[in-house]
Amino acid sequence: MKSLVIHGAEDIRYEDQPVPEPAEGQVRLRVKYVGICGSDLHYYYLGRNGENLVREPFVPGHELSATVDLDPSGELAPGTPVTVHPARYGAPVEGLEERPHLWPGGDYLGSAGVFPHRQGAAAEQLVVERAMVRVLPEGLSLETAALAEPLAVSIHAVNIAGDVAGRPALVLGAGPIGLLAVSALHHAGTSEIVVGDVRPEPLERAQALGATRTFLVTEEQVDPGSFPVVLECSAAPVSLGSAVRAVAPGGIVVQVGILPDAEICVNLAPLLAKEAELRGTFRFSTEIDDAITLLVQDPTIGEVVTQVIPAADATEAFATARDASRSAKVLLAL
Repeated sequence: MKSLVIHGAEDIRYEDQPVPEPAEGQVRLRVKYVGICGSDLHYYYLGRNGENLVREPFVPGHELSATVDLDPSGELAPGTPVTVHPARYGAPVEGLEERPHLWPGGDYLGSAGVFPHRQGAAAEQLVVERAMVRVLPEGLSLETAALAEPLAVSIHAVNIAGDVAGRPALVLGAGPIGLLAVSALHHAGTSEIVVGDVRPEPLERAQALGATRTFLVTEEQVDPGSFPVVLECSAAPVSLGSAVRAVAPGGIVVQVGILPDAEICVNLAPLLAKEAELRGTFRFSTEIDDAITLLVQDPTIGEVVTQVIPAADATEAFATARDASRSAKVLLAL
């Protein structure tokens, strides 16, 4: 079978690998589409994602749709359309029973955070535990289903913010996660969704997904203390500073974008006088099931996919995904 393999910074090869064989409790999938995530861009262009250094040939990818190729138990018929929850959880932790994604010792598809690395989904065939498989409902295309994982990330971020129904919200950063956050906020009943970005093209996409108002952050700043809910989705430290200024007294800032693993300069003083909260969010727990349901309910979310490029043209695909003026979510076709 063919796989996309990262050997180092800007060194990705479409090469032959052995077909994996499922063990007891596992299923082999025929991968159809894999979304390119920000972490995948870091692995390709930098050879690392934060502290996670590529130390061996590494298959990226954790956003996927597929069909069942082989289930030794016979539980899933060949050809069944599916997506995958990419996490395997570690040992349970007292007090975190409902948050298994925070248990230490787990791993995630397409992550170099463990060694040997957890190889990812950008391969023609993939073996995963049966419990990770989610059968797709009728009517949900495999292309749109590849959005289930990033949409789950955005839904989880909205859940971290708490009850947003009837409240205005600000989204900073209209990349794929920011765009999906707009959809998640809209379906959670947010009264107004304002989106800021440094480029006009992502803002046009945000409007199509339900943003009430958009603005270029290079030309306009929101009034201080004007939003009870702020989702920072750009991962730019300066944007976190803007989020802290924009949050209302008693409000909540959710840091969704993965900040650099470094000391950063952000003025947090406004949080104190406003008694506002800054909350982190990390991946998701069960929200992938909610994401699948939402993708069926709202087909317009599928418009976040802007390009589908053959995996053999990975260099072009990664360059396209890196350019926010040209793309939102780019899918690799296997």
